[in-house]
Parts: sequence; structure tokens; C-alpha cells
Amino acid sequence: MEKKSNQVNPDQIAPGMDDGEELNEKATQEEIEKGESTKVVTLSYDEVDPS
Repeated sequence: MEKKSNQVNPDQIAPGMDDGEELNEKATQEEIEKGESTKVVTLSYDEVDPS
């Protein structure tokens, strides 16, 4: 019996989106009121060697 993977690739964005521009754009008050906005959180891993 095969197990199905329920994992989803979290690094996917809609085709045609320029992630550097659209993801940093603020939602308008109208979009927020209509529920047409999404909170975006950017995480960064700092790989500096320990001293």
C-alpha cells in the first residue's frame, strides 16, 4: 500500500507575479475591507559563520 504525500510546496506563487514588487505592495483600505488581501511574511536565514 502506497502512502500519499500530503505536503504542499510552500514556495509557489502565481505565474506571472514579480515577487519583489507585488508581494511588497500594500493593500488598499478597500481591498482590506473586502477581504481581498493577504498578509505576507518574509523569512530570511542568515548563514554567517559563528565566531
